[in-house]
Amino acid sequence: MSKNQNTFIKKQKAELKRRKKKEKKEKMQARKDQPKSGKLEDMIMYVDEFGNFSETPPEPEDPKGKKSNQQNSNKSQ
Repeated sequence: MSKNQNTFIKKQKAELKRRKKKEKKEKMQARKDQPKSGKLEDMIMYVDEFGNFSETPPEPEDPKGKKSNQQNSNKSQ
């Protein structure tokens, strides 16, 4: 009886090995088929002031606008 169990276990291991090998080949083929883009613009990520990632660059702040607001508040005092 143990001989039958050994044979059964060997068949299970062989089937598992074949299945894993097949899945690995499918994954490798899927990676090869995927379009590759080596452009620098595609690899760049921007971080905003809150620490969130985005693909678009942040909008530039106007230093003139900040100064004019400060000057207006100084004049009113």
